[in-house]
Amino acid sequence: MPGVLPEGESVPRDGSLPAAARRAVGARGFGVYVHVPFCASRCGYCDFNTYTSAELGGGASRETYAETVLAELALAARVLGDTPPPRVDTVFVGGGTPTLLPADDLARILDGIDRTWGLAADAEVTTEANPESVTPASLKALRAAGYTRISLGMQSAAPGVLAILDRQHSAGRATAAAREARDAGFDHVNLDLIYGTPGETAADFAASLAQVVAAGVDHVSAYALIVEEGTRLAARMRRGELAYPSDDVAADRYLAAEAALGGAGFAWYEVSNWARSAAARCRHNLLYWTGADWWGLGPGAHSHVGGVRWWNVKHPTAYARRLAAGESPGLAREVLTPDEAHMEDVMLRLRLASGLPLEVLDEAGRAAAQQALADGLLTADGYAAGRAVLTLRGRLLADAVVRDLLP
Repeated sequence: MPGVLPEGESVPRDGSLPAAARRAVGARGFGVYVHVPFCASRCGYCDFNTYTSAELGGGASRETYAETVLAELALAARVLGDTPPPRVDTVFVGGGTPTLLPADDLARILDGIDRTWGLAADAEVTTEANPESVTPASLKALRAAGYTRISLGMQSAAPGVLAILDRQHSAGRATAAAREARDAGFDHVNLDLIYGTPGETAADFAASLAQVVAAGVDHVSAYALIVEEGTRLAARMRRGELAYPSDDVAADRYLAAEAALGGAGFAWYEVSNWARSAAARCRHNLLYWTGADWWGLGPGAHSHVGGVRWWNVKHPTAYARRLAAGESPGLAREVLTPDEAHMEDVMLRLRLASGLPLEVLDEAGRAAAQQALADGLLTADGYAAGRAVLTLRGRLLADAVVRDLLP
């Protein structure tokens, strides 16, 4: 969750939503996101809304965090009132490092969600984790509490790359944690990779991919390094200590990922995500990418219900104070216009292997899609079936294709 929040209109103190938004909740699926803002240390590339103990001082406490989240959940139940979602399809606990909280606290939060709105019988329940923050015992406790999926931040198998990123775990810890998660009974295990870090070689990334495949996970996310202003990594690059990432290198790394993962039985389903089967795809992220609804709990968390999007105050202390006063922690919100909703729909669904229906494009957009087909950026089979589906080359140029398809 990026640390910089957008602007918008104020959120009512009671968090109330327009009646039309409440009536529409869950029509296209409903998920719950829980943001846990605590980290043991700050990675040099991280711009997320996270805090170490030193940064928080005495202003917020891990020990009371679960209760604070449950207080926001109670407020959410009041806001939706007699128009609750039909069920909770997915839960995603992110951060930060959620597994810095005791497993019992993560279990209490999940139980609170189930008691409030009801988890679907086949609900996907994910927690993120840093590899050094879990043990076989904690993983078994999470699985027993109802967590079905875990996403581990590996980033790289190269010690030098981990050092540049300021990661705390050893080179082999991520894959060991993935095996421990499998042994604990998790249905699905993801490993995250970052490519294009200064100093990373092609051999480094190939070794990372090989370790991921050998770990037996069924999902992989791989993202090009993005240098965010205000981070330690950005400062080092401005001083000339490190080179800025190269677009050409990032493209080469992406092609390497597609070749290695495709050869090992993974298939891409979103530009930066690969899964061994349809069941292994992250259903929570698919809710985001297909315009469904979700309630975000926690400081800085974003929510989307019935075309209304809002975001909470960032700092954990301000978040807790508002809830203690019986007020919404919402900082600001926006009601998406039809044009804004269309733009986001095109941007997100084009990144999916299922593609974007050509019928949602205007005349200029359909002409641009035809040109993209001629340029080898869209698949012929998809186009013949009435959908814009990116080719491998198209995935490398996805942002440019989106710009061409939009008014």
